[in-house]
Amino acid sequence: MNAALAPLILADLEATEAAGAALARLQAPRIVFLEGDLGAGKTTWVRGLLRELGHGGAVRSPTYTLVEPYTLDGRQVLHFDLYRLGDPEELEYLGVREDFGDGALWLVEWPERGAGWLPAPDLVVRLAHRTESAAGRELRLEGPQAAPYRQALRAAGLNGGNVDA
Repeated sequence: MNAALAPLILADLEATEAAGAALARLQAPRIVFLEGDLGAGKTTWVRGLLRELGHGGAVRSPTYTLVEPYTLDGRQVLHFDLYRLGDPEELEYLGVREDFGDGALWLVEWPERGAGWLPAPDLVVRLAHRTESAAGRELRLEGPQAAPYRQALRAAGLNGGNVDA
């Protein structure tokens, strides 16, 4: 297996949150796509990132509102959940394009539903359930910020036994 594509094993919810927190400390990407089936841990990952940035309240997936804005330490963070999006053009009505120019961090669940409207990602985080016989989740990374994020995960002690994670 290509070392850069080897998954990181996240044993539990705490490890998934810690993986999100590690990216918050990196503070480099602006557009992060979160991919995975329902219940794969996308919102849990976002919760870890937001808590690391200083958010103390609840973090829910914005399934019905499509986007939940946060201002944390002077930085705008937009958490999108596009699962219920009917057409990518609907995103135009949210008025968030102008937020992108201000250096906002976009965390986008179900990005394939916004294809053609969303900017290209700096990082793609893919979360997947492991097999029935193995607990936890697998985390795979792609994009221009994948290597720095792998380094941040290593620095956080999250390598799941994978040398490259």
